[in-house]
Amino acid sequence: MERIQFFSQAAGRTIDVPRHARARFAIGDVVRHKMFDFRGVIFDIDPVFANSEEWYESIPKEIRPKREQPYYHLLAENEESSYVAYVSQQNLLADSEGGPVDHPSVSELFNEFEDGRYKMRRSLTH
Repeated sequence: MERIQFFSQAAGRTIDVPRHARARFAIGDVVRHKMFDFRGVIFDIDPVFANSEEWYESIPKEIRPKREQPYYHLLAENEESSYVAYVSQQNLLADSEGGPVDHPSVSELFNEFEDGRYKMRRSLTH
């Protein structure tokens, strides 16, 4: 399989990734975590794990996800707060609730919520 590299600021290093990766979800999709009670809207996708080793090692070994899968950046919410989450594909499900996400940064990145997903602001797309 052909591989390429990119520099990840979060990881502080160059990441080796497959040239073609298949993400199950897209930017603007509303998703829910399989194990923890939160949901969010996807605003970025890494083709493989691209965060710090400290972050990865902080996850208990028995539930630590595989590195070689897409990881999603979410504007997340739970009952108590809103925050940014970084979640592996294996730990996400499509959100069956179908409603908008109540995160204060949603309006900075997205301009419409339609048919259960968000549309990114045109000025932010390439």
